[in-house]
Amino acid sequence: MTRRRPPGNANSRRKGRKGNITILAAIFCIVLLGMVAFSVDIGYVLSVKEQMQRTADATGLAAGWEFAQNLSEGCGSAEAQYYARNAAPRYAAANRVGNISPALDLNFENLSSGDVLFGYISDFDAPQLTLDTTNSALFNAVRVRVRRDSNLNGEVPLFFARVFGLGSQAAQTEATAAFVRDVRGFRAPNDGSDVEILPIALDDYTWDRWPEEPGDEETLIEVTDDWTWNTSTKRVEEGGDGKPEVNLYPKGNGSPGNRGMVDIGNSNNSTKDIARQILYGISDADLAHHGGSLEFDSDGKLYLNGDTGISAGVKDELDAIIGQPGVIPIFTAVNGPGNNAMYTIEHWQGVRIMDVRLTGPMNKKHVTIQRADVSTKGAIPSDTPGTSKNIYSPVILVE
Repeated sequence: MTRRRPPGNANSRRKGRKGNITILAAIFCIVLLGMVAFSVDIGYVLSVKEQMQRTADATGLAAGWEFAQNLSEGCGSAEAQYYARNAAPRYAAANRVGNISPALDLNFENLSSGDVLFGYISDFDAPQLTLDTTNSALFNAVRVRVRRDSNLNGEVPLFFARVFGLGSQAAQTEATAAFVRDVRGFRAPNDGSDVEILPIALDDYTWDRWPEEPGDEETLIEVTDDWTWNTSTKRVEEGGDGKPEVNLYPKGNGSPGNRGMVDIGNSNNSTKDIARQILYGISDADLAHHGGSLEFDSDGKLYLNGDTGISAGVKDELDAIIGQPGVIPIFTAVNGPGNNAMYTIEHWQGVRIMDVRLTGPMNKKHVTIQRADVSTKGAIPSDTPGTSKNIYSPVILVE
């Protein structure tokens, strides 16, 4: 005889299966809700971090430019840092991050844990950049950290994850901007442009005594203040501006040194080559004659053949670049006469030509120059302070 199961048992099993399905559905919904919460909240956190990174990049570049600009205006490293450090929060606050204007820890002690850190970078291409903070005279970089944590700016809020007891998450980003501050030499820029070097050398006697302001009776050199660079019109105008000028032309009246034109590139540079370099700068082909770069050796010297004096044949070219900033070499010694002169170069100087006269009596000839900031590509950094003045590379993000 076949036994039949009581109807009630089958119903119980069906109800049990339905109950299990309901539980599984509930678990699935909870898991799905968790996944939604995870994806939405993580997406929001990533979006905020992207905003934080843009803010760190922009603030690092701006603080770097502020630092470089103050150095170029004669500030010492500590003073230039002070102004740049105080400017950094303004740039950061101008960028909204998750509906807030982020604040920065100014870090006046320059601790490695601070949000604004100044230091020195010797190799911009190193895979692991380290800021050296031991010698402020070399500082050429600033690292900016933008953070949202319980101590500053508040953690990034979460939404769906609150169901699981997670209300917020800390986040931070960093950016490092740097520039070449002390220049050892120059190489061809990666973009194929020319290097803005004028192939005319000035003696270090004049360079050392070139005053920051007119009226210094101890300079022992002839200085003038007859011209002004108008930053609005971008033109040279008559009249003093408090920035002393010196004459690059060797006047033949007992002025120190044998200033003249140096050969960058072929040692037999013609007047045509010099004229091209005055107008357009030093080309990759010119640098190839020096092994691809023009830089000081291990003793801090660079030897260039040249010709004492400045040829009247380049007058038109010098007239054409009046007002344009450029780099001139500074020599400490010159040996040999005429076009057999050998110049020992030990420094670089940023200048602007203000006036030119290469005709008439010798005592009337002049190439009047004024110190000027030059932002140039292809600069090779030096770890020795004072190898150059008024010369900087553009501020770039290196990390």
